[in-house]
Amino acid sequence: MDFSTNQPMDPMDQQLSTLAPSREQLVHSLYEAAELEHCLMCTYLYAAASLKTSVDEGLSAAQAETTTRWRRTIIEVAIEEMSHLAAVWNITSALGGTPRFGRANFPLDPGALPAGIVVKLAPFNVETLQHFIHLERPLGSTEADGEGFAPERQFIRGSDTPRLTPMAMDYQTVGEFYIVLSDRLRRMSDVLGDDATFCGDRGLQLTPSELKLAGAKPVLCLKTALQAFDAIVQQGEGSPESSENSHYARFAAIRSEYRQLLEADPAFVPGLPAATNPVLRRPPRPEGRVWLEDKQAIETVDLANACYGLMLRLLAYAYVVPGPSEEKSLAVDLATCLMRACTPLAEHAARLPSGPSNPQCHAGMSYTALRDAAPLAPGPSSWRFFGERMADLARAGSALAIAAGNERTQRAAALLASLATRTQRAQQKGFASRTAAAAKLPLPPAAAPIPPVPVLVNGVENIEGSKLTLLYEGKRCIHARFCVTGAPKVFLANVQGPWIHPDAMDVERLADIAHACPSGAIRYQRKDGRPNEEAPPVNLIAIREGGPYAVRGPLMIEGEFSGFRATLCRCGASKNKPYCDSSHHDIGFHASGEPQTGVADTSAAMLELRDGDLAIEPEIDGPLQFRGNLEITSGTGRVVSRVTQARLCRCGASNTKPFCDNSHARIGFRSS
Repeated sequence: MDFSTNQPMDPMDQQLSTLAPSREQLVHSLYEAAELEHCLMCTYLYAAASLKTSVDEGLSAAQAETTTRWRRTIIEVAIEEMSHLAAVWNITSALGGTPRFGRANFPLDPGALPAGIVVKLAPFNVETLQHFIHLERPLGSTEADGEGFAPERQFIRGSDTPRLTPMAMDYQTVGEFYIVLSDRLRRMSDVLGDDATFCGDRGLQLTPSELKLAGAKPVLCLKTALQAFDAIVQQGEGSPESSENSHYARFAAIRSEYRQLLEADPAFVPGLPAATNPVLRRPPRPEGRVWLEDKQAIETVDLANACYGLMLRLLAYAYVVPGPSEEKSLAVDLATCLMRACTPLAEHAARLPSGPSNPQCHAGMSYTALRDAAPLAPGPSSWRFFGERMADLARAGSALAIAAGNERTQRAAALLASLATRTQRAQQKGFASRTAAAAKLPLPPAAAPIPPVPVLVNGVENIEGSKLTLLYEGKRCIHARFCVTGAPKVFLANVQGPWIHPDAMDVERLADIAHACPSGAIRYQRKDGRPNEEAPPVNLIAIREGGPYAVRGPLMIEGEFSGFRATLCRCGASKNKPYCDSSHHDIGFHASGEPQTGVADTSAAMLELRDGDLAIEPEIDGPLQFRGNLEITSGTGRVVSRVTQARLCRCGASNTKPFCDNSHARIGFRSS
């Protein structure tokens, strides 16, 4: 703030003006620096997520290569903003303050920053790129702001007289702001000395052992603090002599290349029409905001925002845990991994519609801020909080991955499931408390394990375990419940989202449970070198009372290998023919599973071969044609017939069940 005034100072004002800046005022200014770096990081990430990156989005191969490179550059700049943020946090901590992790929601209202610094979420285009160049311009540059980024109103912040209450200051560029902060910090150190100025617990700062960013260097004295400020400025945020690798230079290089591509192809549009300032609820101030209405867009942005919010909580927690320590490193690592999960979710959101009220634009991640991002109290309660929250995110991620069915959501869901497991281990481990009283508290129970995220391949869910991959084909399931009753810790009944946890049971017992599934909906592929499921020694078909045929053998259904187990419709009502879908319950189908004497051919000689491929051809509007070695049994296991070929009724009307008597023609049976 400017202490100069045109009016004569009274004695109190004169005394205040000669003192070094107060620690309160410096921390206040550092809070604004943190908010500024934080906001720039989010706006850059938002624009990067909106860039097209493939020929499927209307680009040529060369254009897609270019926009992918631009996306990578912008994300690198955003990561460097994170590095600047870590430097500001460390300086704040070194002064004895608690770093600032919160900020206002987008778009920022006038007054949060100087009038000339407009911050809002906008997709990548000519105007947004020019805005970034304007924000990162060197001191004295005449770079204009991008169209559409004019301040809502002009105003002057601060006061022309000294104040005990911390006051904001005005500045034209980010570099100018840091120059003033450096001067104030220097004056404080001159008056108080380094030891008194930098009195904060050094163990609370982030260091390269926890965060692999240049800004995460310990601040020990005035020299190291000024080096941190200078690095921020020289990296491009207002550097008087901007280097080739500064933010300003990199954005300017993108602008030059952008112009060349437009000259070659005036129809070139590198960005998706993501919303400007998307919001998840009907805003009290709707101007300049897009209220999201599309269901999947809302779910995607909601999950992305929740990941972002937990990331902030974990970073804040890391600043109250002394280091170096395993706990501090874990908190930072979980936070950075959450940010990686946000990236594919933000990209997915930018490719979804915003809703009927705004058909002209897509959705986008809104980076909704927590009402308060202050650190949680160190101890077991915090890890319970983190564990519960991470489990929430993993469940939501899994449900979204299943609903969306694309690579971006599956990648995010897999990462969230992994983070939930790591957080649960930390909760179970129980990091040592910082107080004796808290150490006596019982460790809260860990949350239930989060099932891995299924990946859908040709209609079959693949669920990865450590020793096998479980396969679940829902359309073949008849809900016989052998799985949920025989392995309730593996197959979690009545839960939202993923429900299969392959590692919750001994692998050999789990394989036996899969073998018991009559429909073949549950199968597996071993990873531990043990053999996969093998063909049974005898091909069997059992006639279920009032239900389907349960078939076992190497099944070739309509010429395709279909596993070793299947339940085939015999009531005629299934909507998933030839497989049973339990429609026999819906239509009240009645048919004996114990064929009457006279129908059974128990006198048939034992087959010379009882195994081998079993071919099943569902005749159009007719029966099931079986070819191969087969023993037909009643529901209780009594032999009905031994055959090498048979036509079995599947219309439900035969008078010689299970064999066909051509009633399908009489009743007009249709197989599709």
